[in-house]
Amino acid sequence: MSTSPLRRDCSEPIKYSINRVGEPNGPDQAGLVLTCDDEGTLVIEIWAYDAAGNSDFCETYILVQDNMGVCGAAAPMAAGAVNTEDNEPVEDVQASLSGQASTAMTTQNDGAYVFTNLTAGLDYTVTPQRDGDYLNGVSTFDLVLISKHILGVGPLSTPYQRIAADVNNSGSITTLDLIQLRKLILSISTELPNNTSWRFVEASYVFPNPETPWQEAFPEVVNINNLPATGIHGADFIAVKIGDVSGDVVANSFSAIDERGFDGRFQLKTADEALKAGNEYRIPFTAPQLAAIEGFQGTLEFDAQALELVDILPGTLSEGHFGLTQAAQGRVAMSWNWASETAVPTDSELFTLVLRARTDVQLSEALGMSDAVTPREAYGNGGTFEDVALSFGTAAEEQGLFALYQNQPNPFREETVIGFELPEAVPATVTISDVAGRVVRAYKVDGVKGYNQITVKASDLPAKGMVSYTIETKDHRATKQMVIIE
Repeated sequence: MSTSPLRRDCSEPIKYSINRVGEPNGPDQAGLVLTCDDEGTLVIEIWAYDAAGNSDFCETYILVQDNMGVCGAAAPMAAGAVNTEDNEPVEDVQASLSGQASTAMTTQNDGAYVFTNLTAGLDYTVTPQRDGDYLNGVSTFDLVLISKHILGVGPLSTPYQRIAADVNNSGSITTLDLIQLRKLILSISTELPNNTSWRFVEASYVFPNPETPWQEAFPEVVNINNLPATGIHGADFIAVKIGDVSGDVVANSFSAIDERGFDGRFQLKTADEALKAGNEYRIPFTAPQLAAIEGFQGTLEFDAQALELVDILPGTLSEGHFGLTQAAQGRVAMSWNWASETAVPTDSELFTLVLRARTDVQLSEALGMSDAVTPREAYGNGGTFEDVALSFGTAAEEQGLFALYQNQPNPFREETVIGFELPEAVPATVTISDVAGRVVRAYKVDGVKGYNQITVKASDLPAKGMVSYTIETKDHRATKQMVIIE
């Protein structure tokens, strides 16, 4: 059948239809009747029609399963599904059947399981299990939420969230759970010593006290006594991802991954300086925006050929907020959140790196933020989700004078951020020039007093390799280099 392409300004209303591949389609065919002959993978067409008569379609598929046993054996069965509290199906769960028969199966994208050809009148037990994948859905934001619960300023609202927060499986939620979870985030630990990464609760179970789900042992199996001849359907479980109280877990391969964009940028600040080979340096870090966030995480990455990490001196961040398992490779993981209601001065030092220079190097060219161990992200007090970056300047620049910072990241493949400080609100121009000095891109900025930034996309620049960028106002001008990679 020939079709005309849908216009960009499709006339409302839009109607949809569904049909098996090869069968006729029509705008009034809004449903499809499936039979036992369709069991397995069924390829279908989804059509869209606008009021002007335009139409087009896409192909997809339906996985047709006989979970109720209507197409096959007359022997009874036991069937159910495993879903999260938010009703997301959970795959890769091993459902084991024990009792008068012993077998197992692994759930697929739909989270369903079924055991067939059972014997009526006998007793069976279904036990779900899934371990590993410990960091799925886990971040410092979960530490923020668990801390609020412990402080009583933001109690976790459901018994499943509270089970997820009991990281050490002690039957309570304490700072020990925070410590264990932070070790996972920082890659100090790779598993939970007293817990599995997933727990399962019989879906029909009613907690006597939802605020204390451990008041009695909650059922993590389904016991089937005297299996009826009609079988058992709906023997379901609620899956709990340990550590994930924010509901970010990716439960199956069809789940939509949360591609959150950053709402802002949380900056760690330090002064740039030229380091000389053989000398030892103390590099203090501050965060003027600290009062505006509830927590942050990220990986501090340095050139291990140029710098050696000697020590980290605590400030607002203590020893437990750092992961040093990859320090020899130039990566230090960080995870911090407010652990009390006591305010921290915004001008206090977060921490101090003690570095020994192996070669002559500029600090800003050998140190930056990355996602290598722990992904960069910060959590604003107003619910914002922010990027984490380093900003460098001289001591004079840190006092509020003009400054141009090294772009982050550098080198970059897709996009980078150029930051700069202005002593007053003035118009500014940022230009990108190739190695021959030709301007390939210019950006006009209505600068504000203090920190400013622009985002530069590699696709907007014809030049690759080494380029320079210049910030210019009526009174100031500065230039730095950056690298664009293929």
